[in-house]
Amino acid sequence: MQLQVQTFTVKKRVPLTISRGTTAATTNIWLILEHDGIEGWGEASPFSVDQPQTTEAIAHQLHQLIPRLQSLTPFDHQQIESILQEMHLFSATRAAVDLALHDWRGKQAGLPLWQLWGLSRDRIVPTSVTIGMSSPDQSRQRMLDWLQLCEVQAVKVKLGNPSGIAADQAMLLAVLEVAPAGAKISVDANGGWSVNDALKMGDWLAEQGVTYIEQPLPRGQEQDLPILYRHSPLPIFIDESCFTSRDLPKLVDRVHGINIKLMKSGGLTEALRMVHTAHAHGLQVMLGCYSDSALANTAAMQLGAYADHLDLDSHLNLLDDPFRGAVLQKGRLLPNDLPGLGVERRDGADREMGK
Repeated sequence: MQLQVQTFTVKKRVPLTISRGTTAATTNIWLILEHDGIEGWGEASPFSVDQPQTTEAIAHQLHQLIPRLQSLTPFDHQQIESILQEMHLFSATRAAVDLALHDWRGKQAGLPLWQLWGLSRDRIVPTSVTIGMSSPDQSRQRMLDWLQLCEVQAVKVKLGNPSGIAADQAMLLAVLEVAPAGAKISVDANGGWSVNDALKMGDWLAEQGVTYIEQPLPRGQEQDLPILYRHSPLPIFIDESCFTSRDLPKLVDRVHGINIKLMKSGGLTEALRMVHTAHAHGLQVMLGCYSDSALANTAAMQLGAYADHLDLDSHLNLLDDPFRGAVLQKGRLLPNDLPGLGVERRDGADREMGK
């Protein structure tokens, strides 16, 4: 099989600020796998948790990988996965390859992945739209902007303001002033709170009708999660504290759910393992994203029927997404009937990607 690596830059309609910084644009990678006249597509988007997984480093790893895979076929998935692990590649690098393999096999079978896996689109819950950390006035306007763009049934608010929890509270109250009645509200601190602040915020957020808290404490401070688990009136989800299924057993006694992201897990293969491991331990599942285009988010949506919560809105905030896939209907992001991942090039994308 042949592999091609291309980069593309996407700009956000509104820059996203979280506790660790602000992102206005990213350069992602489009991986094209060709075998027997069929193309499988994958995406890698850069992110940083423990160490930066940069676009340049991911592209370099993919170019190193290509000679190792040329003699194999997309049906050699287990052998390919062993090679990916043996080379100690970034999780985003592995994700690009894994998505392309799944896309190819779905196209070869002529069926979308969700259908191959026997899943039901009727079980898919609404996806949240994200309000980045900002002033009360800015966050209120951001909520209004989302309402102009699409129907909203769920909202995630980024908290963990370095100025303190008073700033977090003011921001959330501003969002609640204009959020749709009945919308599910969640918050994500991205590890921006101390234990004491997380305890205080848990009680206060419950009074505001918030449904759950994501990543209240920094990665590396998991030993303090049992305190919140015992005392928080709201479910605790983790994101940065959990990359793969191997992370789950040591967390089951201190969290209520996990956020699975394809760039962290290394693709759909490991994401599916995480789903089943989480369910076996009684944990809830959430599917999230980084600065992913519609390609990666549509891939994640193939697992959407397994999720209790969805946060796959990054592509909705892009001005120049070169792909289209899952369709937003009344706040629900639904995978389509196209084979594989169900992703197509958007009109004019060749020009935008410099081809």
